[in-house]
Amino acid sequence: MPVKVGIPRALMYYEYFPLWKAFFNELGVDVLLSAPTTKTILNQGVSACVDEACLPVKLFHGHVLDLKDKVDYIFIPRLKSVSKGEYICPKFCGIPEMIKYSIKDIPPIIDVEINLRNNYNNLYKSFLAVGKLFTNSRYQINTAYNQALKAHYQYKSLLKSGRLPGEILEGKRSPGLKAPDLTIAVIGHVYNIYDSYISMDLLNKLRKQNIKIITPEQIDNRLIENKAETLPKRMFWTFGKRLLGSVLYLIEHEKIDGIIYIMSFGCGIDAFVAELSEIKVRKSGSIPFFLLTLDEHSGDAGVNTRLEAFIDMIIWRKQNEGNIPSHG
Repeated sequence: MPVKVGIPRALMYYEYFPLWKAFFNELGVDVLLSAPTTKTILNQGVSACVDEACLPVKLFHGHVLDLKDKVDYIFIPRLKSVSKGEYICPKFCGIPEMIKYSIKDIPPIIDVEINLRNNYNNLYKSFLAVGKLFTNSRYQINTAYNQALKAHYQYKSLLKSGRLPGEILEGKRSPGLKAPDLTIAVIGHVYNIYDSYISMDLLNKLRKQNIKIITPEQIDNRLIENKAETLPKRMFWTFGKRLLGSVLYLIEHEKIDGIIYIMSFGCGIDAFVAELSEIKVRKSGSIPFFLLTLDEHSGDAGVNTRLEAFIDMIIWRKQNEGNIPSHG
């Protein structure tokens, strides 16, 4: 029987799953995903994880628990840097240890380090180390590596075309909007905005109201980088820079009716980036900004009430103020 590798449907799943899946499949390894997030998975993760962790890390524990008795290995790469000269969330570096010491009787963890801060060639070395667990053929590993990159670039291209990760990764289809009533940018980390359970299905709620959605994944990376470079100091958190750069681009170059920023309680990077984003939006003078903070206690009713009030306010302004701030 083929070896089974489990990949939790959380954190960087929405960013890199096609890359990982193509690599393992090319090596003849079966990939098993944890189930979509449910209340049970979240509660199990909260119980297994330390209290001080943020919601996405707690949820990741729940997805590992969903996999632990079904696979031969669990893939939890030690992500340090995915871009030259930059870092990602420091909690990601320690997740393999958090999982190892929080969950008993877990299968072997593939915790290869991915660190591109100084050299992009390190990516190949990381994939080579993983490939050697399953084959001694360098040719087969190289082929799998090239197929993985191809799948990753195809996925990114689909995102830039306007499709959302859930539609691509899970085969979902959302109805097209003929003439959207509003255009709203939804800003946040991929694991916050694309997990329909954690985000309270916010994206679908917006689409059902005939609202066009713009997310950072739909914006060209060069445009984001250009706007991020206008900051007084370099933003060295890769995904924080993506969010802030997206906000700066949107308020200057896109006709949007509002911005919803989704962050998780306890996220140090988001606490800084969300506040700075709001300051930049307020200074633009004309775009409504809604900060939605999520934790394990967030309820659907409360989110619905705040979302409805935000949309009603935007509609009222368009009809009664001509999009001019009342203080102006």
